[in-house]
Amino acid sequence: MINLKSIIKTLNSEEQQKFISYLHQKNKRKNTKNIQLFKLLSHPENDSITICKQLYKTEKSNAYHALRKRLFQSLIDFTANKNLEDENSIDMKIIKYILASRTYLLQKNFDIAYKILDKAEHLADEYSLFPILNEIYHTKIQYASDYPKVDLKTLIYKQQENQKKHQLEDRLNVVYAELKTVLNAISYEGKIIDFETELNHILKASHIELNQSLSFKSLYQILAIANISASVTTKYFQIEDFVLKSYDILKRKKETDKQLYYQIQIVYIIANTLFRNKKFEASLNYISEMEQLMQSNRSVHKKEFTLKKTLVKALNLNYTKQQEEAIALVENSIEKKHNDLESMLDLHLSLLMFYFQNDEYHKAKLIVSKFYHTDKYYIEKAGIDWVIKKNVAELLLYIELQEDNLFYSRLKSFKRRYTNYLKDTNQLRIMTFLNFAEQYYKKPESIVTEKFKTKIRNSFEWSSAYEEDIFVLSSFAWLKNKIEQGNLYQTTLLLIKTT
Repeated sequence: MINLKSIIKTLNSEEQQKFISYLHQKNKRKNTKNIQLFKLLSHPENDSITICKQLYKTEKSNAYHALRKRLFQSLIDFTANKNLEDENSIDMKIIKYILASRTYLLQKNFDIAYKILDKAEHLADEYSLFPILNEIYHTKIQYASDYPKVDLKTLIYKQQENQKKHQLEDRLNVVYAELKTVLNAISYEGKIIDFETELNHILKASHIELNQSLSFKSLYQILAIANISASVTTKYFQIEDFVLKSYDILKRKKETDKQLYYQIQIVYIIANTLFRNKKFEASLNYISEMEQLMQSNRSVHKKEFTLKKTLVKALNLNYTKQQEEAIALVENSIEKKHNDLESMLDLHLSLLMFYFQNDEYHKAKLIVSKFYHTDKYYIEKAGIDWVIKKNVAELLLYIELQEDNLFYSRLKSFKRRYTNYLKDTNQLRIMTFLNFAEQYYKKPESIVTEKFKTKIRNSFEWSSAYEEDIFVLSSFAWLKNKIEQGNLYQTTLLLIKTT
């Protein structure tokens, strides 16, 4: 049975009112129960038996199931019509041109038909709509023998070049899907996979090099592949130049309002990459560009990108001495309902970090109390790396709050669950860090001794300051601050600044 509630949940209050108006216009009989069913399904507490009894005075009814099917079809029609009115208006305009031209071609009115097809070709090429372009070239070639003004060789060449672009976009789509599957296995299932080997193998098998750019969609898929690699290895510095140069080239070639969804995705990747590389001002500039793009085309994509944009903006603010603004921004965002659970979890974890850096431990503990699901649940929803960050943050918080039982029980559980994973993924320095945190908790006075400081220096293998991940540096700042006995937030900023 189709889960109608999950579909209805995707509609905001304004869209729900529009859908009810749509049903009113569609209904030919006054006793139609589809609006009543829709309103009942809008309340999560109502189950099928309750709804059926309210509509038909019985727990089971064939009429109820028939009504559900009709409502489902109405929801599909409404959603499709809404999308056609929004982002796909160009597609529909071109399709109408093609249909009209074919009518004129059948009537042997070739001058008019080919002028219309020329308009369609120009639009489809401008928006990189390769499948629709293929239909246009197919139609032009089909009737070329009846219209001598057409250069058939040029048409055939254009069609062949378009097919190459379309095939490349298809291959990129396959590669992207395969790499996302590999990433999911690593991040959401905790499997140990050599990602770089998998990346090279998939790209080689698909005959793709990471230096091609066609449409914003193609570039997004290429950059997403690079971003996946960076997220697994935390080596964002390796993709920065490629990401920036690729976007700059395409932005100069293409109109900036074409393939808007993919362009916003690209700008988000750039902003996040620059943040992870500690280039905060540059990252904020791209966040501003992202905000402008989100306002385009009647803000059609604003809702789905709001949390992602908020997260990167807040992180940048936090590391540029604007922590109060960062906290206010995140607090305001998490008060609102949103379907993007993974981004919501990221925002909560970031707020936990902000509170912790600002010595607001009780507020931080309130955030922790909201993570009441099991680690397995959060691995499925946000990935294993998110869960490890959450656990490390909790352990440091219990040290500051001096909650012995919680600290030792969670530390024991963490070591049992994740030591092998951290070892297999070459992240054992997290365990080294926690061992030092435990030593400090047992004997706080020992951390200021030269012996302890030397032991710390000899125990970590660090990348160069520029290459080191910002979140790793932020964790180390806690230990550094304990040695220096200063202010954690200021120590963190100073450590980041010196890189």
